[in-house]
Amino acid sequence: MNLLLDILQAAGVAAAIGVRPFLPALVVGVLAAANLGVDFGGTSFAFLESPVWIAAMGVLLVASLAGRKALEAGAAAQAMTAVGAVLAALEFAGQLDDRFDVWWPGLLAGPLLAVLATLAASGLFGRVRARLDTATASTLPLYAEAIALALAGLSVAAPPVGLVGVGLCVFLLRGGRRREGEKYAGLRILR
Repeated sequence: MNLLLDILQAAGVAAAIGVRPFLPALVVGVLAAANLGVDFGGTSFAFLESPVWIAAMGVLLVASLAGRKALEAGAAAQAMTAVGAVLAALEFAGQLDDRFDVWWPGLLAGPLLAVLATLAASGLFGRVRARLDTATASTLPLYAEAIALALAGLSVAAPPVGLVGVGLCVFLLRGGRRREGEKYAGLRILR
């Protein structure tokens, strides 16, 4: 049962990292340092709760928020996806290593879940951004951070939330793909 809960917890954190990479890693690091729901101490991934790691995630979070426009397009967006995949791999493997000898599947599952969440979130926020004015659309990264924070925190506190988060990512991804082939009909004028 503990293995299942750890996998669900790690899956939720990996999905949260896929939405926005640095805040979930920061929150999990702080929770692990306080031994609240997750603990990397005594594992090969103990650095994930070290003050240096937590400070680095904080600096990267501030930098990503400050340069959010530059990070949303082209090669920078792909680099952020790659960074998220690496962070998710470390977090997933670290959570497995806490209680189990076999942690390497986390290096495979974490990036897959992070990329799934990245695709779902970018599709959702892209569709929403297209319907908003410029000023309102500029607040979308803050909503993404809030979603990532909530998913990571709730996944640590109540691991089954991780399954709900991953399921929601699959639902959003499938829904977005289905809508790509449809034309937006808009409002019709009644005669």
